Amino acid sequence: MSENRADVLVIGGGIAGMTAAIEAAEAGCRAVIVEKSATLGGRVAQMHQYFPKLCPPACGLEINYRRLRANARVEVLTLAAVESVSGSPGAYDVAVKISPRYVTADCTACGECAKACPAERADEHNCGLSKTKAIYLPHGSAYPQRFVIDMAACRKGCDACVQACKYSAIDLKQQAETRTYRVSSIVAATGWAPYDAAKLDNLGGGKIQNVVTNVMLERLAAVDGPTGGKILRPSDGKPPRSIAFVQCAGSRDENHLPYCSGVCCTASLKQATYVRSQYPDARITMFYIDVRTVGRLEEFFTKVAAETGIELVKGKVAKIEEVPGAADVKLSAEDVMAGTKSTYQVEMAVLATGLVPQTAGLPAGFATDEFGFLTNGKSSLCAAGSVRRPVDVSAAVKDGTRAALKALQAAAHAAEGSAQHA
Repeated sequence: MSENRADVLVIGGGIAGMTAAIEAAEAGCRAVIVEKSATLGGRVAQMHQYFPKLCPPACGLEINYRRLRANARVEVLTLAAVESVSGSPGAYDVAVKISPRYVTADCTACGECAKACPAERADEHNCGLSKTKAIYLPHGSAYPQRFVIDMAACRKGCDACVQACKYSAIDLKQQAETRTYRVSSIVAATGWAPYDAAKLDNLGGGKIQNVVTNVMLERLAAVDGPTGGKILRPSDGKPPRSIAFVQCAGSRDENHLPYCSGVCCTASLKQATYVRSQYPDARITMFYIDVRTVGRLEEFFTKVAAETGIELVKGKVAKIEEVPGAADVKLSAEDVMAGTKSTYQVEMAVLATGLVPQTAGLPAGFATDEFGFLTNGKSSLCAAGSVRRPVDVSAAVKDGTRAALKALQAAAHAAEGSAQHA
C-alpha cells in the first residue's frame, strides 16, 4: 500500500461533502472525497425540487460536478469506506478500502449491458419502488456517469453484460483495494437517513400500502422516478383525490426521535404543491404540532397555506388504519383549535419521517451530542451538513463551506509545523 498525500479527506459525497472538498480545493488544497455509494449527490439527488423556489436539484448538482471535473486537486473515491485512522491532528494516516465496481472508466453509459442482463434488484434510489438490472446506472445524473454491478443480484456464472459491452469496459475479476492517505484534517459529511417508518406501528409505516414516507413521495413526484413523475397510489396506480401529510412522524417523540428534524414542515408544504400542481381538485390536509418555517421560509408557508384546497389542522395523528375493501386510509387525529378528536378518510397518507444522523463507521475523535449529531471538537476533525444538525440544502452548502475553512486552517497549521521542524 503506497501512501498518498492530501490536505483534507471528506467522508461523504453529498451536497455538504462535495462543497467542503471543492471549496478547499479551489483555495489551493488537495482534497479526497470518500463516498460509500456508487455516485456522488447524496439525498439531494433523490429530490424532485428544492424549496422555496421549487427548482430542480439537478442544476445545483451539475454545477458541482462541473467544478469537480475542472479541478485536478479533488480525488473522488466511490464505493469507498474509511477502514482506519491513526496519527494526530495535522498528520492523520487514513486507510480507505475501495470495493470493486466491475465497470472500468471505459464505460460510455450506453446501457447495452443492462439490456442484456437477465437479473433484477430493488432500486434504492427510488426507495425500492422500482427495480434495476444487476448492472445499472445509479441514476440519470450520476457522477461518475458509469454503470456498476451489484454482484449479490447476479446469476452465478452469467457474463451477458460482458458479451454485450463493445467497449470491453466490464471486468468481473476486479478486486477490492486499500489506499492510505496522509491528511491534515478530516471532514465528516455523512448526511442523514429517514427514520425507519416500520417502527411507527400506530401510523401503519411499512404495513399499509397507501401510507408512504416523505422521501418516497419525493421520488414519486420526480420525472426520473418510478412513475415518471406522476404521484400515484402504490396499491392501484390511481391518482389520489385526497391526501394527508402527517408531521412529526417519529420526531419530537420520546419513544422515537426526541428532537425536531427541522426541515420536515417545509418539505411537506413543498410536497403539497406537487399534489396541487398535478391534481388541482385534490383535497390536501396537513396535520401538525407546530409549523416550524423560520426566516424567509415563513413567506413560503403563508403562500402555500393560502392555497384553495389545502387545510392545515393543528393536532397530532394518533393512528392510521386501512379501510377494508377500499385501500383508503383512516386517520384518527385531534384538532387542537376546535378541541375535538375526529377521523379522516383519505386515499393516501404521507409520513414526514425525521432525519437520523449517519455516524456509523466514523473514526474515533468525532464527538456527538445527546441526540447523536456530531459536534465540532478539534479543528482538524469537523462535521458538515445534516450529520451535524438537521438542515436544508442551502444551509448544508453553507456548512460545507465553513468546514472547508476549518480544513484550510488545519492545513496551514500543519504546514507551519513542518516548516518549524525542517
